[in-house]
Parts: sequence; C-alpha cells; structure tokens
Amino acid sequence: MKAAATRTGLSGPRILLSLAVLPVSIALLYFYIPPTVTNMADDLPASIYDIAVKDIRGNDVKLGEYAGKVLLIVNVASKCGLTNSNYKELNVLYEKYKEKGLEILAFPCNQFAGQEPGSNEEIQETVCTRFKAEFPIFDKVDVNGKDASPLYKFLKSHKGGFLGDGIKWNFTKFLVDKDGKVVERYAPTTSPLKIENDVEKLLSTS
Repeated sequence: MKAAATRTGLSGPRILLSLAVLPVSIALLYFYIPPTVTNMADDLPASIYDIAVKDIRGNDVKLGEYAGKVLLIVNVASKCGLTNSNYKELNVLYEKYKEKGLEILAFPCNQFAGQEPGSNEEIQETVCTRFKAEFPIFDKVDVNGKDASPLYKFLKSHKGGFLGDGIKWNFTKFLVDKDGKVVERYAPTTSPLKIENDVEKLLSTS
C-alpha cells in the first residue's frame, strides 16, 4: 500500500500539505471579486456633474447645469400600472418646489415589460398632453445591462438596491442633494409624495 501511494503522489506529507492548502484556496475563491467589478468604479466619473445626457429632442445636456439644485431622478414609462399616480404626484412636487430649487429629471426606459415602446416624439407628446408634465424629459435610456446609461451606472454605484443594485422596475427614484451626492434611493412603489419630507430637508440646507 505504501509503495502504491508513493507512486501515485499521495504520500503522507503530501496529503497533509494538500489538506492545509485547501482551506486557503477556498477562502481566496470566496473573497475573489472579478476585475470587471472592482474596476467598475474606476470607469465612473468623480461627480454626477461630470455626466452629459441627451434631452428628449436629442440635445446634449450637461448635468453640471443643475449644480446647486436638489435632483429627483426617475426612470419613467407611459404604459405602467404606476404611471398615472407617479406622474400626478411628480407634477405636484415639481409645481410646489421648482422655485425653491427642485428639479425632476425623467428618463424613459423600455426595459421593463416593454412599457415605454414609443419614439422620443411619441413619448414627449404623451407626457405633455396626457400627463401635463412640465419637468424635463430626456432621451430614452437603458438603466440595466452593458448598455446602461453612464448616469444610471453612477447612481447605482452610489446607492444599491435591495437584493442587488439593478433597477427593478419603472419609477425607481434617486434623490441627489445640492452638492451632487446621491443621498437616497426609493423603490418603484414608493409614491413621490411619500418622499416630500426628504425633498424639503435637502432644499432647506444651505
């Protein structure tokens, strides 16, 4: 038996060494994070104000234009069960606080059950005529996946969600303070008026 074990490389000392190394190897695998994840932060801008987006008409907009304002950033859809209530309450917030420094930035997204299928022109018509929204509407974007908007990559990197960072559905909301810090993230089912107190607090800070 001893000779057979030696021939196959399974001598006593080698077995003990292998057993000693095994827990270390498992630990390294457990704590290993793929380079694509660890390096993701390196690809992100230092500030939300360094990001440029396009408005619904295709014009470039630098988010630095909103420096000093409180931002409520929302991924919207025209055919969602949450659409009517969210647009109604977003309109209320905007009307009440726009002169005090609130900007609502709406980004159409068709990644959730295809509930924003229209062209930018169709989306704009729907938002303006049906929902009477006066806050800025931007170019349709992806919020998840490899083609996600740089803005949404930035937002998710600063405020992860429950059970992962990915956006779960239409009308996920991010609140950004006057200094460009992402301070809160709200679930799609959180109605805009439920976060009014948070908006007021940020607006009241100097």
